Amino acid sequence: MPQFLASTAKGLVDPLEIELQKLGFSGLKKISAGVFFDANWEGVYKANLQSRLASRILKPVLDFPAYNGDDLYNNLRKHDFTKYIDVKQTIKIEATIKDCAIVDQRFTAMKVKDAIVDQFRDKFGVRPDVDTQNPHLRIFIKGVKNHFHVMVDTSGDSLFMRGYRKETGEAPMKENLAAGLLMLADWDGQSPIVDPMCGSGTILIEAAMMALNIAPGSHRRHFGFMDLQGFDEEAWDRVVEEAANQEKEDLEFGFFGYDIDRKVLQMAKDNARRAGVDHVIQFKSESIATVAPPVEKGTIVTNPPYGARLGDEDNLRDVYRDLGFTLKHRFKGWDAWILSGNKDLILDMHLKATRKHFVYNGPLECRFLKYSMH
Repeated sequence: MPQFLASTAKGLVDPLEIELQKLGFSGLKKISAGVFFDANWEGVYKANLQSRLASRILKPVLDFPAYNGDDLYNNLRKHDFTKYIDVKQTIKIEATIKDCAIVDQRFTAMKVKDAIVDQFRDKFGVRPDVDTQNPHLRIFIKGVKNHFHVMVDTSGDSLFMRGYRKETGEAPMKENLAAGLLMLADWDGQSPIVDPMCGSGTILIEAAMMALNIAPGSHRRHFGFMDLQGFDEEAWDRVVEEAANQEKEDLEFGFFGYDIDRKVLQMAKDNARRAGVDHVIQFKSESIATVAPPVEKGTIVTNPPYGARLGDEDNLRDVYRDLGFTLKHRFKGWDAWILSGNKDLILDMHLKATRKHFVYNGPLECRFLKYSMH
């Protein structure tokens, strides 16, 4: 059975492995960028539809050493890329290079493109065009210390793009990171989540989709595998039907989001409605200084602002002090998980973390910290 790679953000590889195991995949093998797994193409459809943590599902096709353009070109010719798309369709090459004799990513992408389109020209007399926006076939090549890995994408747009989020506030969190934080927090999926600084609502929406068993890809209209030759529409329909049959209509508990910014709160409500989870989330405009527990017991998961811009940090110190005070004095008996991109600001809470995970929010290394309010 062929092997595929589910890529993800740094810090989410362990929970991704657990997720793939729960989805029924075997042959799991972790690397720093994701998890390999065994699957047929119907399994690939399922992974794209149901994985909450993966960024992409990729099909590895070549591994080889290369020190110059000829090495790249000749090795690429060893795999038949004409089996993936029709000559009238389009391609895009994405290259990343680290510690290689070939230092130019654009040169690498050009050589890969030349090798692939020459295959088409040799076989059909014409070559496919390049489309950098909406290609039918994406090829990823990664070079590390002169060793190159070539993979065919099956996802199209990155899987964190669920389709429900049309508007966001400043510095929005990717959807798969939000889902990953909930898994790192060991949330049971059967109890309330409170986000006292919810922004456009991503953490709560992902939690609600998890609790209702709504497949994260169910709002997307398109995946990359749909453009590949041999796409099995009947198999895809089976995967979609299986996911739909697992959905719940309602829950015996709810989710609660607070934010002082009414405009961003309206975005959160609109996003929740598009995701089909607005009936289980309550949003309210309120300052972190006055938020009180909406239910007797639950878990707090939140992503407060980090102060990335110059001068923001001083303005946020009071916010973190208020957050610390609110947790300590109003949420006794609760566990709070806070994503921190600023180790100085987090000290202003005057609380001691009991657990810590390192994750990346985009390019920024963050700490995901647990505080037990006992």
